[in-house]
Amino acid sequence: MKITKDEVEYVAHLARLDFSEAEKSKFTSQLNDILVYMEKLNQVETAGVEPMSHAIALQNAFREDIVKDSLGHDLSLANAPEARGPFFRVPKVIE
Repeated sequence: MKITKDEVEYVAHLARLDFSEAEKSKFTSQLNDILVYMEKLNQVETAGVEPMSHAIALQNAFREDIVKDSLGHDLSLANAPEARGPFFRVPKVIE
């Protein structure tokens, strides 16, 4: 199955696209390459192969949700450059 330059022009016309002659030739070649590759894929024996949604098995990467005590004010502010009471002190960004 080959795509002709006329078919590329027809589809471009339907999509309201305007291509130069070089672009039409390039797209014709690229579409033919895709179809050749699809023909190769159609030759592969897939009987007995179960369909899958991903090429590799996916598994949940999240850890178990365990309730723990949170940090207190003193410990959470221990490495802060500046603090004011129980809050982080940051430079003013609005003038």
